[in-house]
Amino acid sequence: MPDISAFHGIRYDLAQVGSLSNVIAPPYDVIDSQLQQELCDKHPANCVRIILGQDQEGDDDDNNRYTRAGRTMRTWLREGILFAEGEPAIYVYHQVFTEAGQEFTRRGFMCRTRLERFGEGNIFPHEETHGGAKADRLKLWKACKANCSQIFGLYPDPQNIAQELLEKATLGVAPLEATDHLGVLHRIWPVTDIATITEVTAAMGGLPIYIADGHHRYETACNYRDELASEMEAKGEQLDPEHPANFVLMMCVSMSDPGMIVLPTHRLFRGLPAMSSGELRERLGDCFACEEYGTGPELAPTLWEDIELDGEQGTMAFYTAEDNTWTIARLTPEGQQKMAEISDDHCTDWQGLGVSLLHRLVMEHLLDKPNLPAPKYVRAIEEVVEGLQHGDSAGRDHTGQQGTGGRFELAAMVMPATVDHIRAISNAGERMPAKSTYFYPKLLSGLLFNPLE
Repeated sequence: MPDISAFHGIRYDLAQVGSLSNVIAPPYDVIDSQLQQELCDKHPANCVRIILGQDQEGDDDDNNRYTRAGRTMRTWLREGILFAEGEPAIYVYHQVFTEAGQEFTRRGFMCRTRLERFGEGNIFPHEETHGGAKADRLKLWKACKANCSQIFGLYPDPQNIAQELLEKATLGVAPLEATDHLGVLHRIWPVTDIATITEVTAAMGGLPIYIADGHHRYETACNYRDELASEMEAKGEQLDPEHPANFVLMMCVSMSDPGMIVLPTHRLFRGLPAMSSGELRERLGDCFACEEYGTGPELAPTLWEDIELDGEQGTMAFYTAEDNTWTIARLTPEGQQKMAEISDDHCTDWQGLGVSLLHRLVMEHLLDKPNLPAPKYVRAIEEVVEGLQHGDSAGRDHTGQQGTGGRFELAAMVMPATVDHIRAISNAGERMPAKSTYFYPKLLSGLLFNPLE
């Protein structure tokens, strides 16, 4: 079962920094160079100086963006810009946002969660990870001796019992507030009442946790703990089971929370030869029932509305740049059978996932392009239109991908995985393809740091 606990969170002293909005930042992996500079300019104590420092000429092993982040954090603690909570707390965290013209509030809480290696306990991943991101975060955490951002964990709680206990404890209490660069309002409340913390811990007992976002950081936390344990063993010592390195900072959100929504991530593909819509339909064969929808990138919003109305994982849309045409494609029984044949190493839930069908059945099998460069991932339909109208930027995007300056030969709009997909596929011991989910809004960095000492 997940072992959660209160802790002495490190956070900003507003008497020192003024508005919390000036010192927070989105997660490091969605910050491009322009936003990085804007955040640095916004306030001298903006947390981007810790979570994503800037490289400088002459950097070496002893002086680099990681060592500077560590020195910065120690300086801010010494000067009182950051301080440690006086009593152990669980932190209620609300995000108020608008999506498709409707206002939502996603509720959760931040706590320490005891680490379990994936496959060895009751904490489950749902996406694959890559070594580069883990090495980067490990260097940062070693330098700062702290988790600098939260893992996003989902847990099943149909009655929202744990969250309601915390909501009751915050009634009438003014929150700490920050508004991010996208206009999302973030509110936190430290809850130090021992009776409430005890009840919440009991309510979470026996519940699985599914990692929604932060897979790389979760595995990094495990690696940090294991390296520290090895160092101590070499000295003839043992890592205390309650040492902070045995835990990670986690935002826990009930799968049944009314503000828990999952948004799509669409794909703009590089590296394909020019292809017309007719050629695409020929390649898709009897695996999809295809219909020409119209021409022009600007049709994307209307087409996406139709796909959402369909609500089927097997319904997707393709844009072929060669003839400027959109095609809507719906999976057929023949396509479903073919997917089962070529994906018999995966469970049926994985086989029926829209992004699985796109990458395994369409891109790898029917188009015979298993080794394409990573596509450009975009969330907003407006980004789909812009990408198709203006091509691939020659600079790097927020994921670090280098643009080619050319056009995208193919675009695909595909339904997102649902929370139920995450649970079913994770319980089967499998992981989804990359970017199967987009949990909006992102969790802010800078609200809270978790000390590892």
